[in-house]
Amino acid sequence: MGTLLSCYLMPHPPIIVPEVGRGEEKKIQKTIDSLNTVSINIKEKKPDTIIVVTPHGYVFRDAVAVTVFSSLEGDLGQFGARGVRFEFENDLELVEKIVEESRKKDIPIAEINDELIKRYALSKKLDHGTMVPLYFVTEHYATFKLVHISYGFLPFEQLYEFGIAINKAIMESNKKVVFIASGDLSHKLTPNSPNGYTPKGEIFDNKLLNLLSEMRVEEIIGMDKGLIEEAAECGFRSVCVMLGALDGYEVKAEVLSHEGPFGVGYGVAQFEVDQYKGTSLLEKLYRLKRQRIEEIRQKEDSYVKLARESLEYYVKNRKPMLVPQGLPEEMYSRRAGVFVSLHKDGELRGCIGTVVPQRKNIAEEIIKNAISAGFEDPRFEPVEEHELKDIEYSVDVLTPPQPVKSKQELNPKKYGVIVRKGYRSGLLLPDLEGVDTVEEQISIALRKAGISPDEDYTIEKFEVERHK
Repeated sequence: MGTLLSCYLMPHPPIIVPEVGRGEEKKIQKTIDSLNTVSINIKEKKPDTIIVVTPHGYVFRDAVAVTVFSSLEGDLGQFGARGVRFEFENDLELVEKIVEESRKKDIPIAEINDELIKRYALSKKLDHGTMVPLYFVTEHYATFKLVHISYGFLPFEQLYEFGIAINKAIMESNKKVVFIASGDLSHKLTPNSPNGYTPKGEIFDNKLLNLLSEMRVEEIIGMDKGLIEEAAECGFRSVCVMLGALDGYEVKAEVLSHEGPFGVGYGVAQFEVDQYKGTSLLEKLYRLKRQRIEEIRQKEDSYVKLARESLEYYVKNRKPMLVPQGLPEEMYSRRAGVFVSLHKDGELRGCIGTVVPQRKNIAEEIIKNAISAGFEDPRFEPVEEHELKDIEYSVDVLTPPQPVKSKQELNPKKYGVIVRKGYRSGLLLPDLEGVDTVEEQISIALRKAGISPDEDYTIEKFEVERHK
């Protein structure tokens, strides 16, 4: 019977490697010391295999990626340190068991082989999310096989379930295994961050690390998705998988360090595995998710409820619903442009709208645009019936656009913008998470329109009445 020995949260800033940092790494000495502590801990355990879940490998929206090459290799050449090279033997026996257990649970898996590398023009080299943590590990212990996994943008609960599948595969093997959740915390931690700044970065970091130190798993998996997104992290999903691998165990958790002098949060933590009780939290996590969705449904106003009922009706009947009776009078008498946005598990699932009204009233506008958001947004596949229970809706009713003479007239929290040049136009709604300045708002709208910033474009602004 195989054994999960321990798990670790390890950051992956390339600058922490001396050959890359060239002295700058001394600014994060606490992190270096903690990574060495973790690596010595791993050396003492002498694992046969190390599993790394990384955010910088082969990341897909709808699947977890497991690499199946017999040899895994890479270097830090893209960071100016080509001489820092790694090559590991892939533990294909454990990989096969992980894939098998995952598919038993209907967790979508992408096996990264030559066919997928060619199809998606991917690199075969290991990513820095894997190499940086292993740089420290191999300084102390190098006689292990590697399993390389890239998380997907699946629901947090499903990533947790994937972690359970990993541990089941470990137990059915004869391997002693260590698990590394590779990931940095907020990328907007301080005002000097190159990714921008939000005070919510520090809130996110502190909250996650505090919850991890106490192994309050339900609260971690149920963390506010808006906070997670605003923090601009890259490690949360790795943590979700790690917590799933620890499901059923008594765990001693310890946060070793946290710092962020470059504006990115680096947290190091270790999780010592004790007795396996076999009492799973998975059913409770899914139940809590359903309760949260039901609470949202109960709070829907007439606008949001109509959008939801419209898409649900179309998915099941493949024809638009008629305008129902009993709506507020303004939904029958008023005309306006309307945007309907769909979110699933914290991720955008579709957004389509009209700047000026196309239908005889707001109710018809919502019915049509809800269907379009689910079926006509070119960024996404059409919504399927099994997804309906997890989709959250918002409806934005637009005021007529007004021309803008100066950017000083704009406020990204209050006004949406439309940029135009000839037949090209791009629109961005107001008060979007992560869009904090006029410059960011216009830049995104220009990219959507395919307009260069140095072209002579016009700007319009509008307000919205948001229903969610």
